[in-house]
Amino acid sequence: MRRHPAAELIGTSKPIVELVQEIERVARSDAKVLITGESGVGKELVARAVHTRSPRANRVFVPVNCAGLPETLLESELFGHVRGSFTGAYRDKPGKLEQADSGTIFLDEIGEMTLRMQGLLLRFLETGELQKVGSDSSTTRVNTRVVAATNRDLRELIRLGQFREDLFYRLNVIHLVVPPLRERREDIPSMVAHWLKSFSDRGDYVVRSIAPDALTLLTEYHWPGNVRELENVVERLVVTCRHEAVTADDLPHEIRNQANVSRRPQRERRRTIADDLYKRLVQDRESFWTAVYPLYMQREITRSNIRDLVGMGLVEARGSYKIVAQLFNLEAGDYKKFLNFLRKHECQLPFREYRDGSAARQAS
Repeated sequence: MRRHPAAELIGTSKPIVELVQEIERVARSDAKVLITGESGVGKELVARAVHTRSPRANRVFVPVNCAGLPETLLESELFGHVRGSFTGAYRDKPGKLEQADSGTIFLDEIGEMTLRMQGLLLRFLETGELQKVGSDSSTTRVNTRVVAATNRDLRELIRLGQFREDLFYRLNVIHLVVPPLRERREDIPSMVAHWLKSFSDRGDYVVRSIAPDALTLLTEYHWPGNVRELENVVERLVVTCRHEAVTADDLPHEIRNQANVSRRPQRERRRTIADDLYKRLVQDRESFWTAVYPLYMQREITRSNIRDLVGMGLVEARGSYKIVAQLFNLEAGDYKKFLNFLRKHECQLPFREYRDGSAARQAS
């Protein structure tokens, strides 16, 4: 059986070896799989690995980002729609679940689904039947393996009433946990070597190796963005460096200056993606539209990351969204555009709880 090259997990550390062994065991069945782990750890890579090691390997693998679309569009994306069901529906269109018939569908960021969408998905999981948007009845029955992923704590969302417990148990038949990069640092040199060759082969670049001092810094860095961040850094080095061996001076400043973050005491709160984004906005004076918005639209960060970032801003601004807009370096005329973006993507937080400082005390 030939495997998709992107479905090969790189590394020989104990956590990654155990994960690969678990994937080999569970891939043989059609059981639903729930993949959890921090943003950027490679959950889609694990989903592809499950697919390529399964009897469905020669069939289609269909990824869907549940956080990237509003509810109505996500419903049409998953279930399809019939002609005339809404403005612009000029023809019948099959959904991703139908396209994945006999194959695998990967539902990324499942924790961002609205409760209504969760109910629709639960019905499909129970019956295997699809009801397209605008149709009065279920007209299609499909056989697709469902693999879901999230970087959120679904049990906590259940407690908060934001995720259906019955859907959780439907999805959580097999649970795979992807370790963060900082827990398998010994894999970093082999990952760097792999991407260095891969990116160098794509163009006329001069970079051929990483100097030992630079590789040490890369290995010691805490990698809040995990594997995705490491891959992006290596690509940037290949494109921008003008000599064959990358040195420590060529590395991004956060890696050169914060390589000792991983040595902080365990009791100190681990930096999050929102922490790093907040620093870029407030300390480095970057704009929300250039530092945050593109990352979200390209699926580099999630709706949860945006909410955390907005919450940090509201703590500082004592609940004032106008002050948050100033903190995030928005032009005066961008205030309504900013609020509209937050509302559209369900990232607007209630401001009143930040007015008396209670949210700030909870965060500390």
